[in-house]
Amino acid sequence: MATTTAQATDQGSVLRRLIDVGIALSAERNHDRLMERILVEAKAIYNADGGTLYLKDDQSLSFAIMRNDTLGIAMGGTTGDKVPFPPLQMIDPATGEPNHHNVATHVAITGTLINVPDAYTEQGFDFSGAKNFDKRTGYRSKSFLTVPLKNYEGLVVGVLQLINARDTANNVVDFDPATQSLVEALSSQAAVALDNRQLLEGQKKLLDSFVQLIATAIDRKSPYTSGHCQRVPVLADMIADAACSATEGPFADFDLTEDEKYEIHMAAWMHDCGKVTTPEYVMDKSTKLETIYDRIETVRTRFTVLQRDAEIDYLKKTLANQGSEDERKAALEARLKQIDADRAFIEATNVGGEFLADEKIERIKQVSTQRWRDWTGADKPFLSENEVYNLSIRKGTLNNEERKIISDHVVVTIEMLEQLPFPRNLKRVPEFAGGHHERMDGKGYPKGLKRDDMSIPARIMAIADIYEALTAADRPYKKAMTLSQSLKIMKKMQSEGHIDSDLFKLFVEAGVYRRYAEAHLKPEQLDQVDERELLSA
Repeated sequence: MATTTAQATDQGSVLRRLIDVGIALSAERNHDRLMERILVEAKAIYNADGGTLYLKDDQSLSFAIMRNDTLGIAMGGTTGDKVPFPPLQMIDPATGEPNHHNVATHVAITGTLINVPDAYTEQGFDFSGAKNFDKRTGYRSKSFLTVPLKNYEGLVVGVLQLINARDTANNVVDFDPATQSLVEALSSQAAVALDNRQLLEGQKKLLDSFVQLIATAIDRKSPYTSGHCQRVPVLADMIADAACSATEGPFADFDLTEDEKYEIHMAAWMHDCGKVTTPEYVMDKSTKLETIYDRIETVRTRFTVLQRDAEIDYLKKTLANQGSEDERKAALEARLKQIDADRAFIEATNVGGEFLADEKIERIKQVSTQRWRDWTGADKPFLSENEVYNLSIRKGTLNNEERKIISDHVVVTIEMLEQLPFPRNLKRVPEFAGGHHERMDGKGYPKGLKRDDMSIPARIMAIADIYEALTAADRPYKKAMTLSQSLKIMKKMQSEGHIDSDLFKLFVEAGVYRRYAEAHLKPEQLDQVDERELLSA
């Protein structure tokens, strides 16, 4: 006969505790703490020595939490120690039928509570697993109470199993059927709380996956920025964590909740979503003359025509016996040499760089004044106005109009994100994401914000975006920069009011730049950095 347990003696206090637990469960936002609380409270009702909480999916029951007071076992939940046992299969692999041999899977399948007074005399279920556990540990598993956790739809989302109820003297007794209703009430509350938490986590995973899908699509849209949208969140998270860890300086009092960190993470993933509207011929412009194709090929053809014309002119002069042979050959060789030099110069200029000097722009104009005849015989300038304009780009490969198109992606990003019905904890995603091209001196875009107008996360986004771009090895117009080169440029940017000085100092002092580099850059980029020079005024 079942003996009254310690916790069942005062049903009034248990009921009051159930109310308090229900309120606590509905408020708990941490999944591990939620599951832990469910098991601990259920153990307390029966003064049970041990217990396990399983989570159910379509195929199995996985061990989420295990506790045993006698053996000092605490696994799963907030302990950080995973339960080492494999999931219980809902389908018997030998027969392909539902697994009713195991009491936990039976309860998950049927949704019925099972009270077993003694596992060693029980005939309806297979307790060989518990018996083997007892042999290894010297424990004695006796009474079992296995309860389904059903959500508001009546679907089983988990299973709660308690082991060895104890009386007031801590003797192992049966689980009192009279108190089962209390455990079922707790299980019902727990199931709803657990189901709500799983639904929220499922929605969060869906949102994360959707956001990452968009970011990956943007990266794949341009082979020259592949991985940018994936690497910026890594940097933003690292900088935010460093700011939170600071114990002195301007970030000593700075801290972020888990929701706020997630908000920054989400903004970093979405910071370039406006590029989905940017034309490929602008995003992928790897040379100055590139549009749908690289027009340098057309220019090379013209140089070939110039060579042909020079040779024809030589032959005509030879037939007309004009001048001496040595003079004619010298003139031809000089002309061909000049054509080769001009071709090499234009080809080199077509590749974007950090700076194009005035004398080179003048030479481009001189080359353009030459004449050539196309296949129709029409006489034309060697370079069109548009070709001269693009070849004269001083930095990179984009002209002013194309840079405006690129810049507009930030405006589109903000417009897109502001149309989304973000929940309260993600309301600032548009602000954070839209701030990565603003400057501390107000000369950035699209809003021309100054430092005091921007939140710290928005300023973090700018540093993450710039550092990734400088160190990236997949840009068409420049070689991958070393750490020292990249940080030298960033130091100049912070001195010119481009990026936040406090954050740049933290970025260097906390070693964020180095940790990121060791994980994501090529070995040849990891050169020595003079941090004292970077941190000097």
